[in-house]
Amino acid sequence: MKRIASFEINHDVLVPGLYTSRVDGDVVTYDLRFVRPNTPPFLPTATMHTIEHLFATYVRNSRHADRVIYFGPMGCRTGFYFLVRELDPADVVALTKETLAFIADYEGEIPGNTAAECGN
Repeated sequence: MKRIASFEINHDVLVPGLYTSRVDGDVVTYDLRFVRPNTPPFLPTATMHTIEHLFATYVRNSRHADRVIYFGPMGCRTGFYFLVRELDPADVVALTKETLAFIADYEGEIPGNTAAECGN
């Protein structure tokens, strides 16, 4: 069976940060890592859920909304996948910084964070 390119990376040497993971035509997948892979403690589920909802809501309401494809958690609980189309890497970095500042300062209800809205 063909191996997935991202699984060929030595995750033991990755540090927190924003990485280009793969490019598929005009779609670029970025890894946004908050903690080192394979090195507990991992991000708590509730924390990940909150970041997921706030980040996704913010970027889908940004000036780049039409280029955002997906933002969601990594199963290993070390970070998130951020998929965009036709967006300059410098704009991805700026948007990510802007979004994380928004999350750090956020107060109030978390959009879409009720059990009913999350499919529970």
